[in-house]
Amino acid sequence: MNDFDPLPTHGRFAYRPIHDSDEYRWPNGTSLAVYLGFNLEHFAFGEGLGASLGPLSPQPDVLNYSWREYGNRVGAWRCIELFDALGLPAGTLINTSLYDHCPELVEACAARGDELIAHGHTNARRQSELDEAAERALLAHCRARIGELSGASPSGWLSPWISESARTPDLLAETGYRYTLNWCHDDRPVRMDTRGGALWSIPYPQELNDLPMIIGRQLDMRDFADMIIDQFDEMLEQTQRARKPQALVMGIALHPYIVGQPYRLRHLRRALAHIAAARERIWLTTPGAIARHVDEVIPLAAHPA
Repeated sequence: MNDFDPLPTHGRFAYRPIHDSDEYRWPNGTSLAVYLGFNLEHFAFGEGLGASLGPLSPQPDVLNYSWREYGNRVGAWRCIELFDALGLPAGTLINTSLYDHCPELVEACAARGDELIAHGHTNARRQSELDEAAERALLAHCRARIGELSGASPSGWLSPWISESARTPDLLAETGYRYTLNWCHDDRPVRMDTRGGALWSIPYPQELNDLPMIIGRQLDMRDFADMIIDQFDEMLEQTQRARKPQALVMGIALHPYIVGQPYRLRHLRRALAHIAAARERIWLTTPGAIARHVDEVIPLAAHPA
């Protein structure tokens, strides 16, 4: 390759500007789909990766481990109470190690009708570190275990730490997944080409996401709640002034060890109540329902990449 050759690309989909959209709507003629990406995660004690509240310490890093565990013991339950009070569905992303650690939490989400989305076995390890056989085994394990213990095999995947290998989309399609949340390149579902057939990419936020915003950028929860409201209001306006019908997706990524802290929960309530009050104008849904709908109006196999 010389200095002026086209740059390497992933080959999964072509460039397509936002104004070049397929003319379809969400159910009931709505133009904005909103979902909660509720991340339930479990981390190994004394080893592996994990988000950090304070400086990393030699293992066992009790401070950071116990802060994350607060989400499973307290924060997640408070968030579920909030979702119930506002009548909000959730796309619940789960590590399968939760079935060993706190199965009642997964059961509570399944009981309220949340979509269970595969999110690896643990967030203590990156998926990109695995060879092809181990990665395939991970994808198959998560699909089988969620199906066995919660009654429905997941159709969607989010990699721990959004960590992919070059073959991840291929393996997802080959192991039975219909969509991935790993890519944040668009506000619309995008068809990805894989060696195992087509795969939907459903937008998942890396800006409207409490982990990079509050922990990474040290944003106050008041400001993060304002971000959610501003994102919602602006995207709804965008769909209304578009030159032709657009169906956009707004995801909100939440981690209960962050937003489940009481002082943050109050601001999350304010933001989600703002969205819930507009429920007649939008589609409050889950990523899997988005994938199913777009596959009905534009079948995956026929959709242009």
